[in-house]
Amino acid sequence: MFLLGVLVASGAAVAYGISTVLRAMGARNAAIADHQDALPLTAVPSPALPSTVGTFRNRRFLLGTGFLLLGFAGGAVAARILPLFLSQTIVSANLIVTALIGSLALNNTLHARDWVAMATVVFSLCALGVSSAHHSGGGQGRDLHWALFVSTLVLSGLALLAIWQLAERGGLLYGALAGVMFGVIAVGVRVLDGVSPFDPGRLLMDPAAWTIAIAGSVGFYVQTVALQVGRVNGVTAMLVVGETAAPGLIGVLFLGDAAQPGLVWLAYTGFAGAVVGAVLVALYNADESDHFDEWEPPPGGWSLRRRYGTGRKTRRVSLADRIRR
Repeated sequence: MFLLGVLVASGAAVAYGISTVLRAMGARNAAIADHQDALPLTAVPSPALPSTVGTFRNRRFLLGTGFLLLGFAGGAVAARILPLFLSQTIVSANLIVTALIGSLALNNTLHARDWVAMATVVFSLCALGVSSAHHSGGGQGRDLHWALFVSTLVLSGLALLAIWQLAERGGLLYGALAGVMFGVIAVGVRVLDGVSPFDPGRLLMDPAAWTIAIAGSVGFYVQTVALQVGRVNGVTAMLVVGETAAPGLIGVLFLGDAAQPGLVWLAYTGFAGAVVGAVLVALYNADESDHFDEWEPPPGGWSLRRRYGTGRKTRRVSLADRIRR
């Protein structure tokens, strides 16, 4: 069963990576079409509801949603078999899949710094997986199910409020919030009653089932907005950490997940490396030329000061000018 869980989680990582790129392409096409229909245009995209609804009708986005469902199914099976530390760690490899496919499909330029930062995330998350004990269980108490449900409602409200307040400025934050939502789904699947043996009535009355439905729908919407306004690699990096760290922490505190004897140091190292690596991926990708071509992409290099300093010269191009060219 352990090997089956690893294989299923690996398949989920591939499916999630393909899904992210396809949905990013669909979201961006819909956003561009929405701006073209709204001339005169500003150069900054906005996560308006009409463009987001239009995204849901895009063929590429729908195909990507199909891969998302495959990834969700694989991740759900893995979450039932493996500790959340391990299952979410394997699924997090979708960051590399996304980067590789995105470099071809979305014309994202990958520099050495990006590869190092992404490798840091993946290897750090692998360290978390290696350090975790290979067992699963726990979560039988109904109080935890209700707490998970209430927390999901609060988190959903905060995510929607952030989109309303921050608009196009919050792409990385939306990615992190969507990641936490997807991580909550893994926790809900782990503790869900009525699965084995299968009992539909018990399953539908479990607050964990309601948590899965709410976290899935809100997380899906928040990630769609993030893909509309943010860089796909940066958004995915923040999502990966959110969907790995949140359920991993819940697993340790409430579900009996633990590090292997003598490997606690590796677990702490892996967590720190994952956070630092994801932040670097996000910073290195947040200021690249995006799908509206508003900014000239900065050159490669390791210096964040050069990227974000006041002396860096960039040329802002309005979307209206780009369309007329």
